[in-house]
Amino acid sequence: MPLSEAILTIQDRDNLQRAERLWQQLRSPGPRAAEAVVLRSTGRLGAVDWDVIVAGGTLGIMLAAALARRGLRVALIERGALVGRAQEWNVSRPDLDIFVKLGLLSADELESAIASRSAGARVAIAGGTPVPVQGVLDVGVDPVYLLAVLKERFLVAGGALFEHAPFVRAAVHPDGVAVAAGEKRLSGRLLIDAMGHFSPIVRQARGAARPDGVCLVVGSCAQGFTADNQTDLIASITPVLNRCQYLWEAFPARDGRTTYLFTYLDAHPERLGLGELFEEYLRLLPAYQGTPLDRLRFRRLLFGLFPSYRQALDLTGWDRILAVGDSAGNQSPLSFGGFGAMLRHLGRLEAGTAEALAAGCLGGRDLQRLQPYQPNLAVTWLFQKAMSVGVEQNVNPDRINRLLATVFAQMDALGDGVLRPFLQDVVRLDALSVTLARVALVDPGLVLALVGHLGPGALVEWTGHYLNLVGYTALDRLGSILHGPLESLPPPARYRANRRLEAWRYGSGHDLME
Repeated sequence: MPLSEAILTIQDRDNLQRAERLWQQLRSPGPRAAEAVVLRSTGRLGAVDWDVIVAGGTLGIMLAAALARRGLRVALIERGALVGRAQEWNVSRPDLDIFVKLGLLSADELESAIASRSAGARVAIAGGTPVPVQGVLDVGVDPVYLLAVLKERFLVAGGALFEHAPFVRAAVHPDGVAVAAGEKRLSGRLLIDAMGHFSPIVRQARGAARPDGVCLVVGSCAQGFTADNQTDLIASITPVLNRCQYLWEAFPARDGRTTYLFTYLDAHPERLGLGELFEEYLRLLPAYQGTPLDRLRFRRLLFGLFPSYRQALDLTGWDRILAVGDSAGNQSPLSFGGFGAMLRHLGRLEAGTAEALAAGCLGGRDLQRLQPYQPNLAVTWLFQKAMSVGVEQNVNPDRINRLLATVFAQMDALGDGVLRPFLQDVVRLDALSVTLARVALVDPGLVLALVGHLGPGALVEWTGHYLNLVGYTALDRLGSILHGPLESLPPPARYRANRRLEAWRYGSGHDLME
């Protein structure tokens, strides 16, 4: 009998089946038709009701509340009730300061939003020496409390919330965008898509394109573990199994301990399903956490999949539509949590959106400047591919563990200034270059094997992104002296110049220094 039979509730089965259907759709070898939910109209709307309409409330409320506090007319549509989930969001403590900076939370409210804290973290790869880490994903945020406070701030600032109003379609007019949300009809100057990876707008824009990579994840929050308050940022205990390298995370939670099993793979039809991965999770969890399964009391179960694409989302064909968060793919292919990525970009998205509205820069090309190409994220595609095994590939089952252990050992030797940014999804030229050089010197055989595993095409593509990272790093140093002169430019030109400076800053990974 499957181990999950005694654990899954009816709600858990529904959640698993829903995620399994999405995964099956991505793996399907047939054509993938997407419904046309964005239409163009040559007619004019005339006066519109809102400056901004935000679709997707769970993460969209952050940007919606910030824009409303600027005095903009903001409407937020959500397909259900806008409430946070019970599962905590793990994030690095400094990332939360943006809420106070934008006036969305007081300092006391921010502290109240933190539900759990870690006593320390580590990277623990099979065959390697555990690497201690401080200050990364060290707090767990209570989404229920956080969203309740943000919702109140949004409404007090004059925002309008439409719950149980799922996005249906949008018609882009020369002077605005008309949005159908359930039975509601809204009109605004700009539509922001914060509906996540499976947004219908993103599906239409992507068309038949299959994801280049997928992160499958299963997990739970349970009580009864004998482990302490330690956080595992990334851990492994097995070699490659089922053409997958199983990786683990563990975090203290207010009502137990959260553990995740995840793996990077492609969308090949023969890949294992989420139900199979969950069986593997339950089979291996006792060995990972040192606690028999029958001692655990499961509070919540989690099943998810997170697609990623090498080609950036292109919405330039549509005016007045901006994708943010997971809809835009703001995270690197190594990360799969939209909360942290949204926080990292919240300040620039809030300021940039307000500037675009004030300058009238609402065309597709101008809005795309708010979601620029970032070479420091693009170079991480090679790492994701290095941790994946093709269905038809035969590799040494210990190679990925050997690679991870070697890389993290060299980062640890280089110090906190190299290791911590990488674990926070930020790659910088100097840290990347020195790390790769040290890995090549320490284990040249591993590098040669990895080159054969990746293939020449992937290496050529990566080299292009690396060279762009070199250029963006140099240009960001130049950009630091240009802010003053830009203030005298006309608003549209100033908007475009500011977006270019931001692209250099974020694309070089220097935003973490702010």
